[in-house]
Amino acid sequence: MSSLELSVDTQSAVPAYEQIREQITTLATTGALREGDRLPAARTFAADLGLAVGTVQRAYRELEAAGTVTSRRRTGTVVAAQVTVEEDVRWAAEGFVERALGSGLSPEQALDVVRAALVSVGRGRPGPPAPKPPGRAQAQ
Repeated sequence: MSSLELSVDTQSAVPAYEQIREQITTLATTGALREGDRLPAARTFAADLGLAVGTVQRAYRELEAAGTVTSRRRTGTVVAAQVTVEEDVRWAAEGFVERALGSGLSPEQALDVVRAALVSVGRGRPGPPAPKPPGRAQAQ
């Protein structure tokens, strides 16, 4: 991939490397980045974003640890096989936990926020079908 356009808010409570990781994961999950697409060299990408090289390198390490990208000397950093939505949600949850705990919330308060969001977002959405109670089989 010759040009990767991401935005990083250096004033955000979310660390820059996490913003990069999250955006690249989303691009890979949605198919905007495909398996084999090459990410910019860390040094070049850092310069483009106005960040330290180590920040981009950390994002790439996190992406590699999650299986989103692979890094090799000759080919650079490339997108691995498609990321599942479940992995993306797990990363988002971890980002939320870091932000919540970093803001001073207790783990229980963070869970309360998630529960409230589930109730709020879940309104109007059909849930999974209720399990059928055990009973006698009907004769045909």
